[in-house]
Amino acid sequence: MTRWVLGDALTRRHIREGERVLMVEAHGFARRKPYHPHKLTLVFSAMRHFRDELREDGHEVDYYRCETFGEGLDAHFDARPEDTLTLMEPASTDTDRLRELVESRGGSLEVAETALFLCDDELWSDYADDRDPPYRHEEFYRSMRRETGYLMENGDPVGGEWNYDEENREFPGEAYDPPDPPRYEPDALTEEVESWVREEFSGSYEENGGDWAAPETFIWPVTREQALDALDRFCEDRLAEFGPYQDAMLDREWALNHSLLSSSLNLGLLHPDEVVETVIDAAAEQDAPLNSVEGFVRQVIGWREFTRRVYAETDGLADANQLDQTEPLPELFWTGETDMACLSDVIDGVRKRGYSHHIERLMILSNFALIYGVDPGELNEWFHAGYVDAYHWVTTPNVVEMGSFGAGVFATKPYAASANYVNKMSDYCSGCPYYHTKASGEGSCPFNALYWDFLARNEEKLRSNHRMGLVYSHLDDKRGEKLDAIRERAAEVRTMAEDGTL
Repeated sequence: MTRWVLGDALTRRHIREGERVLMVEAHGFARRKPYHPHKLTLVFSAMRHFRDELREDGHEVDYYRCETFGEGLDAHFDARPEDTLTLMEPASTDTDRLRELVESRGGSLEVAETALFLCDDELWSDYADDRDPPYRHEEFYRSMRRETGYLMENGDPVGGEWNYDEENREFPGEAYDPPDPPRYEPDALTEEVESWVREEFSGSYEENGGDWAAPETFIWPVTREQALDALDRFCEDRLAEFGPYQDAMLDREWALNHSLLSSSLNLGLLHPDEVVETVIDAAAEQDAPLNSVEGFVRQVIGWREFTRRVYAETDGLADANQLDQTEPLPELFWTGETDMACLSDVIDGVRKRGYSHHIERLMILSNFALIYGVDPGELNEWFHAGYVDAYHWVTTPNVVEMGSFGAGVFATKPYAASANYVNKMSDYCSGCPYYHTKASGEGSCPFNALYWDFLARNEEKLRSNHRMGLVYSHLDDKRGEKLDAIRERAAEVRTMAEDGTL
């Protein structure tokens, strides 16, 4: 019997002492899409470090570098005919497909429950029961709090409230100087992988439409030791002010007080329970504000678990497009070449590091694509290729559903916003050549014209939404020449995006 470890399940929680391990480093997927070089470096370096650590601890590790899982399994079963593989349930990969690959080669596959998420089938069943979508994250989150006992006291939420969103929407001011984010200098193995990735796959992302800038030095944790250090650094340096400023955006401050733990969590280098418990313990020692602690806990045991379950339970979500959006993704998402200060800065960060924080993903990138009219599937592929922490179970619910209002499986309204939001929560507008106060005419902010145009062209589908009544009353006030000018400006914006002059 052999334990099969996938590249996004680099945990020892399911590996027994002395157990033989199979790892297949398949490269074919990286040739089919324009993946960011830092994402590929992260995955392949983390896999090779995990292999070496297991071998140092006495495990026999069969490690195959090849194009496909099938080729790796061919080599394994040639060496170990009729072997039984045990696999932790994957979050994104189709288990039936993996079973077919194994059984067609004379082996058998046993699938164990995942150790990388807290919500198992029974917990989800208890929450979902017989209810049909739309699922409600707040209800799910409360059920997870009750089940885990995190931030609970005598059956009630600590502090008397379930969440502190209202306290977590502050803007720190342009002079705010956040703590430096942790950086993990590449060791010899990571340097070798990074160089190989650039040589091996640069043609792949160029051929598939990608256009990544020469990224900055690779900085992400690739070992459990580094990931645990990143967790400690978050607790020490950024936890206290994480909450109030978690929705803020500052030009050239890409990390602010965010944890930067998502890539380690999604690789399996960290586990959600240990992350949450470490943060809660650190908060108690520091007397950190409850709104910061609860906001972080909600991200990990609430949103992360919720989106993974929605992905697993919803057929066809990747292709959902209830608003019938058909515009191609503007080239500026690849190049970052735009005069719009917010888009330029956020995309520049993705190009350099394969990362931007959650509010930039939702309210800058996804919001722009939504009101522009971009096909949700095309936007999803961009996120999946560009972010170091991206996997289909992550991007599909967040981009297609939350960002693009693709299906209505949990989103109750589209997250569309004008420049008012960007100006309130960032310092971008003060240095931008576009005027955030104008909705039409030369120099008006593209977010404004696109926003009102989005509402107008989707009125038949959205006006009856009970959460959209107020914005449609504002749209009514603009009907006539004002709305005509706005929609003319929206058409100009699309033309500018298409010809690279936006």
